[in-house]
Amino acid sequence: MSVTKGKIKVTLVRSPIGTIQSHRASVRGLGLMRMHQSTVLEDTPAVRGMINRVNYLVKSEVA
Repeated sequence: MSVTKGKIKVTLVRSPIGTIQSHRASVRGLGLMRMHQSTVLEDTPAVRGMINRVNYLVKSEVA
């Protein structure tokens, strides 16, 4: 039995300017560079951790 991983769509809704360095690195790690840019990522614990760290900067939804 193979378990298929879900997908999460992440959109940058606030600018990371003025945030701490590790939060800017998490935004870049999610593949977001511009405002209102979206990426679709695998639903893994690492991705969820990055989203939780910068939850005030991004909007996430099931893709």
